[in-house]
Amino acid sequence: MKSLEPKLSTVLKEGYTRGLFFKDLLAVIVVGVVALPLGIAFAIASGVKPEQGLYTAVIAGFIISILSGSRVQIGGPTGAFIVLIFGVVTRFGYEGLAVATMIAGVILMILGIARLGSAIQFIPYPVIVGFTSGIAVVIASGQIRDALGLQMSSVPAEFIHKISDYSQVMDTFNTWALLITVVTTLIILFTPRFFPRIPGSVVALVVVTALVKVFALPVETIGTRFGVIPNTLPMPHLPNIDWKILPDLFSPAIAIAFLAVIESLLSAVVADGMTGRHYRSNAELIAQGVANLVSPIFLGIPATGAIARTATNIKNGGQTPFAGIIYAITLV
Repeated sequence: MKSLEPKLSTVLKEGYTRGLFFKDLLAVIVVGVVALPLGIAFAIASGVKPEQGLYTAVIAGFIISILSGSRVQIGGPTGAFIVLIFGVVTRFGYEGLAVATMIAGVILMILGIARLGSAIQFIPYPVIVGFTSGIAVVIASGQIRDALGLQMSSVPAEFIHKISDYSQVMDTFNTWALLITVVTTLIILFTPRFFPRIPGSVVALVVVTALVKVFALPVETIGTRFGVIPNTLPMPHLPNIDWKILPDLFSPAIAIAFLAVIESLLSAVVADGMTGRHYRSNAELIAQGVANLVSPIFLGIPATGAIARTATNIKNGGQTPFAGIIYAITLV
């Protein structure tokens, strides 16, 4: 049963000190600031409302940290799911996505209980490299519309269709949007050289937002496109199951589950490499399963361990699962 025990339980047995608390607190304040725009961005790119990314980061992130097999795993919505979520929402609507996500959660729990978490060691390294590189290409291609300020009502999920549609509206190119994109990218790249402990994305977010506001630059904002984002968590709500399409949801559910397996365990492996510790893969899968089972009840989307946020947590001194718990509260 040791392989199923959450790391939070281990930390409590060892003793959680005031010193560890302050290290976790300082780390996740930074992580929370980074996760706020990321949660919104991943939700928008996935074809759902901005606030649903935040709901996922809060609810799923909290559950993952409580049950995780890693001491420092930070969970929430990630870029790996964007194309998959977009496709499911386009075809079945959000209710269909919610049901598929809950089925995926059950699958993940079964995999963990069956102690199949260690199977990731048999995945070829080139597959992992291709997987992460593919995510980068997918995310980059999905941001071209906003990076260039192109006027489009929607962006297709498929890569080829994206590029084709972009080429047809290049005459709507916005110089200011491109300039903001370039400045933001430069700030993110160069901030670590001068302030190693401060995430460049946080600096870029604050500085560029201030510039757009002060000089009233003619570009879209979250507010102008989506309106006011709710500042409270939603009441629990079970998704409406359309029994006619339920069989069609098993395929995307399996895809969501196995994508969560790869990314969450990969994130935990990266965390182990940075901390010198060893995660419990089966406990991690159960944590991911419960998180994905509960997330849709609060209008969330699929979640998994997030490599970038987990690494930020470690670099800023995060030591225990309490970091992830405080992270969720920080987002609230």
